[in-house]
Amino acid sequence: MTVLVTGGAGYIGAHVVRLLVEDGRDVVVVDDLSAGTAERVGGAELVRLDVAAAGAAEVLGNVVRRRGVSEVVHFAARKRVDESVADPLRYYRENLDGLAAVLDAAVAHGVRSVVFSSSAAVYGDVASGLVREDAATSPVNPYGRTKLVGEWMLRDVAATGALRGTALRYFNVAGAGWPDLGDPAVANLVTLVLDALRRGERPVVLGTDYPTSDGSGVRDYVHVLDLARAHVAALDAMAGDGEPYRCYNVGTGVGTSVLQVIHGLAEVTGIPVDPVLAGRRAGDPAEVVADPAAIGRELGWHAREPLSAVLASAWSAWQHAQATASR
Repeated sequence: MTVLVTGGAGYIGAHVVRLLVEDGRDVVVVDDLSAGTAERVGGAELVRLDVAAAGAAEVLGNVVRRRGVSEVVHFAARKRVDESVADPLRYYRENLDGLAAVLDAAVAHGVRSVVFSSSAAVYGDVASGLVREDAATSPVNPYGRTKLVGEWMLRDVAATGALRGTALRYFNVAGAGWPDLGDPAVANLVTLVLDALRRGERPVVLGTDYPTSDGSGVRDYVHVLDLARAHVAALDAMAGDGEPYRCYNVGTGVGTSVLQVIHGLAEVTGIPVDPVLAGRRAGDPAEVVADPAAIGRELGWHAREPLSAVLASAWSAWQHAQATASR
């Protein structure tokens, strides 16, 4: 039996691929390489394909049939909030058409289970404190809306009995399981700070008057390797009996402020940091932290890596990428 990983050459997908391969599982990757590189998939077969393109469902079906695919992990999607606001139609087209093609192929060829890469963005503006899966879902941007509709699509297909589905709602993902699998995008707090330090610039803190311990926003930072392990746990859980559809938060349950992350990176890198303190960004809540009790209770998954490991691994991966680029 083979696991098909769409978007498996990207940041999170490559971690899942490596874990599966190291576990001795047969893996095939489908990726258009728009946000990843072929080197990241290791020895797994790579099929270059945009899953949202015309005819993608047929190509995916051929891959499923040829490789005997029984399980799918679906990452392939666009994921920048600002980009989704500027070009919402592109996000609805690529994220939802891509998922539809994957589900078409899965249903047509007897795939047993699908894990869907979702996001805490489905919650939208939330009250401070721990967020449970039964919290209201009211995403505030097109990216979050495509993730929520994607969950609905998977849930509705699973309800027919054609397959089983699990959606994983990620909180703030950072770090690297291996130095060569670091986050290539400068789009989240950790990589933004590392990029600023590299340029000799001061990182910017948006908001220092929140009702938190140091006035900066508080978020839940989960190590990407822990997140990858959650995908494997979800696959394993669907191999047995249980609900046709499940949805879980993936986070640590521990909040860390923006200033704490910045000062932690200063310690790891040895580079002094004097951040620029700026005003709040509209729509940012003071505190958003996952309640991961459900995934712990039902799948036995718990975050293992502390924030120190997240930051140290991110710095090691950043150094590796810079050294590789300079060769």
